[in-house]
Parts: sequence; structure tokens; C-alpha cells
Amino acid sequence: MISTTYLNLDPQKAERAGAQETAREIAHQPRLWLDVLNLISTNRNGISTFLNPIFAKENLRIILTGAGSSAFIGESAQGLVQKNSGKLTQALPTTDLVTHPELFFMKDVPTLLISFARSGNSPESVETVRLSDIYCKHIYHFIITCNEQGQLAEYARNHSSNTFCLQLPEDANDKSLAMTGSFTSMLLSVLLVTDLNSLEAKTKHVQTAAKYAEYILNNFPEDFQRIADSMFERVIFLGSGPLLGIARECHLKLQELTDGQIVCKHDSFLGFRHGPRAVLNEKSIVVFLFSDDPHVYQYEKDLAESISSDPRGIPTISFGPMNDDGFDSILAISNGNAPTSCGDFNVLVATLVGQLLGFYKSLSLGLHPDSPSVSGAISRVVQGVKIYNKS
Repeated sequence: MISTTYLNLDPQKAERAGAQETAREIAHQPRLWLDVLNLISTNRNGISTFLNPIFAKENLRIILTGAGSSAFIGESAQGLVQKNSGKLTQALPTTDLVTHPELFFMKDVPTLLISFARSGNSPESVETVRLSDIYCKHIYHFIITCNEQGQLAEYARNHSSNTFCLQLPEDANDKSLAMTGSFTSMLLSVLLVTDLNSLEAKTKHVQTAAKYAEYILNNFPEDFQRIADSMFERVIFLGSGPLLGIARECHLKLQELTDGQIVCKHDSFLGFRHGPRAVLNEKSIVVFLFSDDPHVYQYEKDLAESISSDPRGIPTISFGPMNDDGFDSILAISNGNAPTSCGDFNVLVATLVGQLLGFYKSLSLGLHPDSPSVSGAISRVVQGVKIYNKS
């Protein structure tokens, strides 16, 4: 029996509802981020010794890869890693690399494959590493995993000459189905390790992000619960740049925690105007994940004002530096008055929006957030994937 309250849930009620692990894993993220920051700071020299000679290669290509939520880490981090490293960076899901390795790997181009893996046992993740060794003449692996017993961690132990494994703290290895702390801690890790020269400056931003997340977790659960108890059938998450990847992760989080009963979509603010806006109806909620960049925000604000003036009265949730704009959102979470910025790590905090909405909607629908799939169609580690040898 648990004795600690997470996300305003009575411990006994949380246990009966099958919600205790997910609630704890969402609530512990700010502390987990500081643990990851300390881990990387402690292991800075070893990480630099491995990565610096690789980053020194003139035509280095970086591939960020994973499956499901782990793939969305790469999508969120792609531009930021490219900015940090100064190297061409691409986010390519293992689910694409396994079926079409010849279309994506380049034989003579030095390649750093950064793999994200909660369990390290997904068949596609393991096969992608094997295929990269075949299709790339000069391949280097940086594995970020939450499970030291997983197959990818074992691979690293057996291939130490060209592989580094960053083993995250045990608390990053979510026990529940939905990736929460594992997603944000792996995302934080790649943003830090690809710019270790700026670790001191980034430390302040991570600490600010943790404080901002604590503020949300302490002050907004009742608002998310109220919204979750309302009648809606569709949710559209919008973000730009790195926040587009977060919008996609939020989309998945809400959809899997509600066992597909809530249908979700994600898009960029500008992209949403080009046809996808047709999905909006009176039973929709639009979630704005606003950028901290004033230039980007101008484009986002235009669309937000347009949706807010829709005569159908479509409700919205706003996250970001809105200040006094508000857009008549049913929930507005702003860091506009924060004394310091989260910088690039605002993406970590934004992820909480999808997690919290998904968690409370799961409870509202009578599901068990720790294992919401009634049919068993989805599982913590993907099942039923058979790997075929490519001739």
C-alpha cells in the first residue's frame, strides 16, 4: 500500500484505480531531471572522451532513433542537437530503418547513431543497431537507455570500442505502460551530452525547468481533472520546431492512456492551416504549445486568435509565454513572469500537458492508467514484431 499522494490522488484510491505508478512517474519528473543532470555532470569526462573525436569528423552525420515515444524524442531534439553539435542531424525511427536500411544509411559517411530505449528490448531497436553495423563503414553508437539489463545495454558492453551506453537512473525506467519520466529524461540527456561545453549554463536552465514543472504539478491537477471530466472526443496538439515533436508525443500519450477512445492529432501551427484544420468540430479541444521565441510566437498567435474566434466556440488549452493574450483558453499555463528562462528545456515542461491530460482522462473513462489497454493491443514492450533477414 502506498502512503504518498501524487497528483492530488488519495493513495488508496490511486491503487484501486490502477493509477499509482503513472501518477508517481509523472510527479517525480522534476527530481529525475536533476538526477540526470547530476549523472551527466559526474560522467562528463568519459562522455567527452568518447564523443569529442567523433564530433571532430568533418562530414559526420548524426541519426537519432527509437520506436514510438522514443522516436519522438529524436523528432523533438533533432534541430537542437544539430544546433548544439554543428553536425547534420536527422531523426529516423527504427521502424523505418528496419524495413528500408538501404534508403537511409550511407555506407561511406561516418555516422553517430544515438539510440533511445526505455527497455532496450524492442525488436526494431536491436535490429537497427545490427543493420547500422552492416550498412555503415564507420559507425559509432551512443545508447541512452533506462534498463541496464536490456539488449542494447548488453550490446554496449560487448562493443566498447565504438559504443557508449548512458545508463539513466532506475527511476527513469517507468513501470507503467505509458512513457513519461523515461521520455523526458532521455530527451534531457541528448540535449546535454551534445553540448557538454555549455553544461554550466544549461544547468541553470534545467533547474528552472524543474521548478516550472513543480509549479504546474502543484497547482494545475484540479484544472486538468476538470477538463478531463468534460465531454470531448478529439484533441489536437500544435507546436513549432522542437515543440512539434512534443505535440506528437502529447498526441500519443493522451491516445494510449485513453485506449484510443480519444482520437488525437498533432501538427505545426502553420501546417495546421493547410487542410488539417478540417478535423476541428464542436467536440474538439485544441492545445497550443507556444514557443518562447518571439518571432515564432507571432505566427502561432495568429492561428490561436483565428481558432479562438471560431463561431463554434472550440475550447483551447494554452501553454507558454502568452502573458495577457489568453485566447479565452479554458486553461492557460504561462511562464511569462518567470525570472529566468528554461531555454531549450522548455520542451520538457511542455510534455507534462499531454501526460496530465491523458492521465486524468484515463481515470475519467474508468480505465487504469498503469495499464489502460483493455484489449491488450498495446503493451509496455511491443509484442508480435518478427524480424526478417534482408537478403
